[in-house]
Formats: sequence, structure tokens, C-alpha cells
Amino acid sequence: MELREWAIRILSADTLEEKLLSPNELTDNEPGQPLVFTEPTRPSGMQFKRHTSREKLPAFHEHRHPDKRAACLHRFAGHELLAVEIMAHALLAFPSSPKHFRKGVANTLREEQEHVRLYIARMEAMGLKFGDMPLYKHFWAHVPHLSCPIRYVSVMSLTFEMANLDFAPMYGKSFARAGDEASAALMQRILEDEISHVSFGINWLKKLKKPEESEWDVWEKSLPPLMTPSRAKGFVLHEEPRRKAGVPEEWIQKLKKA
Repeated sequence: MELREWAIRILSADTLEEKLLSPNELTDNEPGQPLVFTEPTRPSGMQFKRHTSREKLPAFHEHRHPDKRAACLHRFAGHELLAVEIMAHALLAFPSSPKHFRKGVANTLREEQEHVRLYIARMEAMGLKFGDMPLYKHFWAHVPHLSCPIRYVSVMSLTFEMANLDFAPMYGKSFARAGDEASAALMQRILEDEISHVSFGINWLKKLKKPEESEWDVWEKSLPPLMTPSRAKGFVLHEEPRRKAGVPEEWIQKLKKA
């Protein structure tokens, strides 16, 4: 299947099965002209809801309750499904980007689809079905800004996914303290994949930027107007996963102060 057809099917899908379609073989012989989706089609019951300040993730001290842990996993699954869609959007919006870049986006998209499946399996084992709780637009609000590959990696790989280098281990440790080793192991799996996704982002930022520009400066100026560097970290910054991903030491130290 062509990457373009795959991406269109994902963004036009009205079933979860089609959203998570992952063909054995993908080709990129006909990338076509740029195609921009302002919003994806969603399966019944999984449409975007308006987020309110009352709909917060359960606090860490509440993780001793299985339903609260399941609620966290539901939110994380929602984020992963958003990532699947945004990556499909990137394949359609940047058809003339380097072939290796497009292949990397496609590989990351496959992993995000698997994350959705893993989260769904775990939350269902805990008695919660995907779609039983609200799902939010979140990443799609930034699509108008994702006008080129360097902005795409700056926002997705190096902000949202980099923040997960903090959130995944934080939630994993909390779930483990609650005795939920299965959910803790899932968060460790997510962390390992996110390290490779951030590595993809930092490598392509280096390739796409001008030689005289620093990685940090290019990243910071590529963020949407209201997005600050602090969005790329949790309230506890984990340095080692960033080093494994190849994030420059100067960047890590600046992010600690952000």
C-alpha cells in the first residue's frame, strides 16, 4: 500500500480497526501533492469533546485505585491515537520531504498504533473500554502551525514526545508503587519507544536546520506562538532518557531551567 493511501485511510476512518490499519508492505512511489486535513474523521463514540478544567488526570496519590489508573491509561491512549493521526497528516502534508524522513514518520506511526493497542488491552483488562471517557482534540489544535517538517519534529517529536520521557517513567513508578506491575511495564515499553522517537526528531532537526544555527534556537523558534520550551518536560526532568535519544547536553541544561 502507498503511504499516501494509508494516511488518507487513517484520517478518513470511522472505525478504530481502520485507524489502526498497519499494512505489511508500504511503498512511497506516488506521494502526490500536499493534502491537508484540518480535522480527522472519528469512530462513533470517539469524537472530540471540549476539555474543561474539571477533567484532570487523577492525582498520583489516587493511583492506588484501579479505576484511577485505568483513567490515566485512557487519556494516554487518546494521546497516542492523536499522534497516529498527526503523523498521517505529516505524510500527506509534506509529500516532497526526504524519503528517509517519510519512512521514519511511517515507522513511528506504526509504533504509535501499537501503543494504542497496548493501552486498550491493558485498560480493558481493568474494566474500561476505549471511548468510555472523553477524548480531546489537543494535538490537532496545532496543525495549522505544522507547515513544514522542521516545525513538525519541533512540536511532535521534540516537545510532546520529549515530555513523555518524563511522564512515562513518573507514571510507571507510581503504578508500580500501587502494585500494578503490568501497567508499570507498559509505561516502560512506551518510554523505550519514545526515546527512539525523540532521537528521530533531534536527528532530523540537525539535518534540516541551517549549519550556523543551534538546535535549541531552531527548536524554540519553530514552536507555536503560545507554546514554550517548558511543554517539553514534566515536573520532574529525567536527563538520562534524553541523553539516550541524542539530545545535546546544552539543550538538557537549558530545559532544566525553562
